[in-house]
This record gives sequence, structure tokens and C-alpha cells, in this order.
Amino acid sequence: MDFDEFQKFLGAEMPPPAAGKLLQALWHDARGDWARAHRIVQSQKGKTSAAIHAYLHRKEGDLANADYWYERSDHARPRCSLESEWKTLVKALLTKRGK
Repeated sequence: MDFDEFQKFLGAEMPPPAAGKLLQALWHDARGDWARAHRIVQSQKGKTSAAIHAYLHRKEGDLANADYWYERSDHARPRCSLESEWKTLVKALLTKRGK
């Protein structure tokens, strides 16, 4: 699945069938369900989940908490828009799935 295909699923009732937990979290976030996205990402481990966790707290406006999670992800808080960060996260996950 590529980014355009993933975006088409934003109009569907469910995330893509083969989407892992982290893509599901980003799908729910894009559909306006921040709380569900946060619950999903809280249950995951690793630097990628930390990056998504950071993004979610940045979106929420809790920058101190976001910075904590950015540090755990080994990335600095980006200066790009939230939309751009979301796209970057989705594309990175889709690239990992394709390998």
C-alpha cells in the first residue's frame, strides 16, 4: 500500500485491513479521534511509536510532554506543520512495511 491508497481509507469506516497498530493510530488521528490514536500508541513500544506519541502530544498542545516523547524517539521536535509531520510518519511506516 502506498500513501495515496492509505489516504483513500480515511473515508472508510475502518482502517486498512493490513494496517499495523501504528498506522491504525495515525488513521484514527486523521479522522479526528485523538483519544483512540493515543490509546493505541500508548500500548506500543519503540522509537517509531515514541515519535507518533510525540506528534500526538504536539497536536494536543502539550509541548513539554511532546518533547519528552521526541527525545525518546531520538528526534527533535520538527518545525514543520502537523499535517506535514503526519504525512512523514505515515510514509515512513508504509516504507517499513514494504521492505
